[in-house]
Amino acid sequence: MLPFWPAVVTLLIVLLLFANGLMVGRARGRYGIKAPATSGHEAFERVFRVQMNTQESALMVLPTLWIAAWYGNPDFAAIAGVAWVLARVWYALAYSRDASKRGPAFSLSMLAFAALFVLAGIGLRQHFGG
Repeated sequence: MLPFWPAVVTLLIVLLLFANGLMVGRARGRYGIKAPATSGHEAFERVFRVQMNTQESALMVLPTLWIAAWYGNPDFAAIAGVAWVLARVWYALAYSRDASKRGPAFSLSMLAFAALFVLAGIGLRQHFGG
């Protein structure tokens, strides 16, 4: 049976990605940025970068979350996953207001990812390496 809480975290990540897409669409309308343009107003560009950076990070987090949950500890994996989601929400809010304020949120999200990565590595080693 698949772990429940990592599945909930996965849905939260998908919801975060969806919300980032909505923010970009809203910013396109607000600042008159017609697709496919990705520049033209600094406020739009910050929101667009939030979306792209979060997608790039989610691409690493999602498989690592599931490896950590399956081979490591699903509860710890879920906690680290929630920490990542909360850090990315903080990141989105900070970056969309002032790009220079995104650092602490980025660092926290990378710490959460590192925790997932270590948990996944330990779990794999225990499962396959003894």
